[in-house]
Amino acid sequence: MRKNEDIALVLSCEHAGNRVPAECRALFRGKQRALESHRGWDPGALEVARAIAKETDAPLVAATVSRLVVECNRSIGHRQLFSEFTHSLDREGRTRLLDRYYHPHRGAVEAVVKSALRSHRRVVHVSVHTFTPALNGRKRTADIGLLYDPSRAEESHFVDVWSHALHWEAPLLRVKKNYPYRGWTDGLTTTLRGKLGARRYLGIELEVNQALAVGPARRSSDVPNQIARSLALLLPG
Repeated sequence: MRKNEDIALVLSCEHAGNRVPAECRALFRGKQRALESHRGWDPGALEVARAIAKETDAPLVAATVSRLVVECNRSIGHRQLFSEFTHSLDREGRTRLLDRYYHPHRGAVEAVVKSALRSHRRVVHVSVHTFTPALNGRKRTADIGLLYDPSRAEESHFVDVWSHALHWEAPLLRVKKNYPYRGWTDGLTTTLRGKLGARRYLGIELEVNQALAVGPARRSSDVPNQIARSLALLLPG
């Protein structure tokens, strides 16, 4: 498979942990179950992101504060930016969370992307996530989802090629496009698309089924490394 010699990879992980800062701990007293669930973070996402970073030598920016504290993958003003646990804070308290955890993460990702664009013609930003195997009683029917904006030709092409590379590395994995979510809805990649040109910035969200990312299945499989190798096939090196 031909590699693109003028493309850089940048990785981010918006839900890498479920840490609660000391200033918010009183708000989460007795809420450990929520913090440990998929609502609190993306279990396994950081491990997948680290496997890709190790294989490709790409920079990784990860947010380890729980998404229930502040949701780093939502825009300012989005109804899910703050959870039911932090929405009750006054304006000063919410602004403090944004200044300490939200803006630093998003600013760091944008800075790394722009830095890469100074030395490369194009940047692929892969935002790494995991999804729960079932939601609201409905079983998800994919192992990997690749989320992108179909109106951006470069993203569509890259996802097509990456899908083939994933099939080459792991032919038994079920890969779906824009599943289990749509790639053009609100998120960090969507925000960056609005700031950067379609030919220079490709924003892809990688979604991995938690059944393969954590637990016994993770220990008996090589899915993070298979994903990493599939992406490395498309990059210089």
